[in-house]
Amino acid sequence: MMIKTESSGEIDYLACFPNDFHEGKKYPLIIHLHGAGSRNSDPTCLKNQAIMRYAEKTEDFPFVMFLPYCKEKTWFDIFEHLTETILNLVSLPYIDKDKVYLSGASMGGYGAWQLLMSLNKVFNKAIICCGGGMYWNADQIKAQVWAFHGDKDPIVYPDESQKMVDAVNKHGGTAKLTLYSGVDHNAWDPTYFNPEIYEWLLSE
Repeated sequence: MMIKTESSGEIDYLACFPNDFHEGKKYPLIIHLHGAGSRNSDPTCLKNQAIMRYAEKTEDFPFVMFLPYCKEKTWFDIFEHLTETILNLVSLPYIDKDKVYLSGASMGGYGAWQLLMSLNKVFNKAIICCGGGMYWNADQIKAQVWAFHGDKDPIVYPDESQKMVDAVNKHGGTAKLTLYSGVDHNAWDPTYFNPEIYEWLLSE
């Protein structure tokens, strides 16, 4: 995988490309939002994200990935800049607009749920780990969502994911939740190292 550090306006991000990347082709895109534990002074720390570690060990990983970096306390502090950056990235000519996927964990999970509501025509599917959101606004979510949570999470209670999934489905959307038995806050390692989630993203 080819990895670069890029900037778009106020947002720095990691840009990750398949080994056979060619700008004349169209690629599926994953935009991944990190959690609070990755806030630092350098976006290269995002190479330690579980989704990045899986991608780097997978020879034929087919996705372009952009990992925005949050320098502030939360994604909501820079949400306007984040949405502008995402719209710019999605518009790149080598991105398949029918295969734009969102991912987020913990703080990034909260940001991801909000992005699904705010940019509800952008994303086709989403993988969200141990997050939560404004479930009363879930009728705005049009993407298919697969949420994951540890049932022993003491930081973000699993009810947060359950409320969001239930609200999406109540309003006619498509969402499902996988609860990991005996798992605490780290729902991201078992999720992003599971090949089935990437197969699901690319499935019709």
